[in-house]
Amino acid sequence: MVRFEPFYVEKYMDEHELTAKYNISETCCASISVDQLVALSEKKDTQVIDLSRKMLYGEIPGSDALRSNLARLYSTKVGTPLPKENIRITPGAIAANQIVLSTLTGPGDHVICHYPTYQQLYSYPASIGAEVELWKAQAEKDWIPDTEELKKMIRPNTKLIIVNNPNNPTGAVMKKSWLQSVVEIAEEHNIPILADEVYRPLFHSINPMDPEFPPSILSMGYKNVIATGSLSKAYSLAGIRVGWIATRDPELIERFHQARHYSVISVSGIDDQVATFALSQDTIHALLARNIQLARTNLAVLEKFMIKHDDYAEWVKPQAGTTAFIKFSRDGQPVDSLDFCERLQEKTGAMLVPGDKCFGEEFKGYVRVGFVQEEEVLKGGLEQLRQFLRKDFDDVKLAE
Repeated sequence: MVRFEPFYVEKYMDEHELTAKYNISETCCASISVDQLVALSEKKDTQVIDLSRKMLYGEIPGSDALRSNLARLYSTKVGTPLPKENIRITPGAIAANQIVLSTLTGPGDHVICHYPTYQQLYSYPASIGAEVELWKAQAEKDWIPDTEELKKMIRPNTKLIIVNNPNNPTGAVMKKSWLQSVVEIAEEHNIPILADEVYRPLFHSINPMDPEFPPSILSMGYKNVIATGSLSKAYSLAGIRVGWIATRDPELIERFHQARHYSVISVSGIDDQVATFALSQDTIHALLARNIQLARTNLAVLEKFMIKHDDYAEWVKPQAGTTAFIKFSRDGQPVDSLDFCERLQEKTGAMLVPGDKCFGEEFKGYVRVGFVQEEEVLKGGLEQLRQFLRKDFDDVKLAE
């Protein structure tokens, strides 16, 4: 029998987010409606959803139009374009990851996973029998894992290396030279790399002209790589449940396609149409510009809060994505982050996610903040947090 570890971050979100007045734990860029999406587009007279289309299963791998739009994104500034045939559409990146993990890992396999990260990436392969070794990043090293450590972790039965770039929960960016080092290590041993790129391309604090700007893992010249992504985080469209698997290897995509038959068949035709419109050249640039600007504006607001409260809080300022990982301490000791988050929400309605509960017990005192909300939500939540720190912080338990 397969026994799944409780999915702590999703469980915590499920139990708390509907009662939050200020949800500053949300990891999606501020969500938009289809009407707002159309307003951002250069083609404002376009009918996004064809209501006359019969509700069949549709194109099983995902529509040609949607996969062509994605292939174009992955083919920019690379010598070899990515064929649309090497992409499969899934119900969100969570389904994409599950298909890849269940296809490439199992009992007796050794898996190396970048950490901290989204729990699915290490708990799911462990639940189906793989031995998962955590490749740990540290705040003192800007949350960038050491590639020399990776070399020492490789075993004869290592079947997958997993990275999350940009990273959840830290907002760290693994840059081009780091990616090249990982690719060289994996290629030497012919080990596949899965890159969860769900927060790509929300690079708010690194210049695209920087020579170290990180390309997709698909652009690093190694065939044995897989990228997963979705419309949820950087594109503000979590409600349509569209994600994808992309790889340079046609044999891998065929394996994923066969596994996908057991759990997906196809995604919603309506969702596919909205996703196609969002990723079209007429829409995507304005949508991303809106979200990158919102991230920059809100990060400045959060940074001011951090400066004013540096006697309580410390961080490594995030470089990309929507999240920050902040450590709260009192009298030189980390607080009990679960007690902190629950007291804060009960008294003020502001919601954060406890780091040691949702990302690993060693992250005592840490909370995850999702800062790419509507600006008024972030400001309101931080004001409630400010008042809580002034009035109630001394009542919060210290970590044991």
